[in-house]
Amino acid sequence: MSASKLERLRALAEKTDLNDQVLQDFLDGDAASGVEKRDQVAAPYTGVSTFLSTGQRQGFEGLDIALLGVPFDMGVTNRPGTRFGPGQVRQMSAMANGPKNHASGVIPGRLARFADCGDVPIASRYNLDDATREIEDFYHTVIDAGVIPLSVGGDHSISYPILKAVGRDAAVGLIQIDAHADTGGPFNGSRFHHGGPFRNAALAGVLDPERTIQIGIRGRAEPHWDFSYDSGMRVIHVEEFYELGLEAVQEEIRRVVGDGPTYVSFDVDSIDPAFTPGTGTPEVGGLLPREVQALIRGVQGLNLVGGDVVEVSPPFDQSGNTALVAATMLWEILCVLSDSFARDR
Repeated sequence: MSASKLERLRALAEKTDLNDQVLQDFLDGDAASGVEKRDQVAAPYTGVSTFLSTGQRQGFEGLDIALLGVPFDMGVTNRPGTRFGPGQVRQMSAMANGPKNHASGVIPGRLARFADCGDVPIASRYNLDDATREIEDFYHTVIDAGVIPLSVGGDHSISYPILKAVGRDAAVGLIQIDAHADTGGPFNGSRFHHGGPFRNAALAGVLDPERTIQIGIRGRAEPHWDFSYDSGMRVIHVEEFYELGLEAVQEEIRRVVGDGPTYVSFDVDSIDPAFTPGTGTPEVGGLLPREVQALIRGVQGLNLVGGDVVEVSPPFDQSGNTALVAATMLWEILCVLSDSFARDR
């Protein structure tokens, strides 16, 4: 290598500002963003773990989006353990946080104020019906504060009480990425299970089934999902997903939900269990993580009013990879939620 070329490389290595001027301005100008400069970044294995390594907050004052854990697995039909999901997602968040989405260019901290607001308090650990009401009551306080909820479960039954609050003033649409449609009726004497939250939400008048799209559906539980078809939900089985292709599915999402308020729900079992084995109901033959990332990025620009990431069960994946995937999708949803909030504002 010539001396002049080596000298030029050494000069480049001394540069401290980023080529991305928008991101550099954000890092320089927003002391409240919680994003540390490159020469000040703490080791990811130190300190208290939070969702996406955001700041911790009690209460919702001054926030636009609240990241919340719902450590709850009383609604599972088989394998428990999702009560530990929020904790492991927080731990793996150190490897899934921003500040910038490299694909979409979104810098959430420029668009909205958000923080980890802790876990939803659930006193009724032995009564499923009471616990479901407690979750709903808590989310009413979130909505009363004018804050958008972004939640980490917990099993998928939590989506019903959350939607009871989010859709209380106007029924919302739904983008559901899942292996199961979760529109089943009562099982073993209870309707508050993780196989029925969206049936419950539609019957409560808080979810518009004709503005609901369910993507990635597959498996032997298919006979339980008659309500999806009968009520007008758009069901895209995993086979149709691959027949249509990603772009066509993204267009179908926009056609179905339109410009009305819409909720995003991501279940880790939508992804093939080769990538996410730590879940309550693994279903072979699922989507790839990068395909789900692209699906979520594709909803940017829609009127989004909340979201959740559910069904991480750490006892069935002690490697933490399932939680890493979940934290990554949490980041993707935060990006599109932040963008939606900024557009609405």
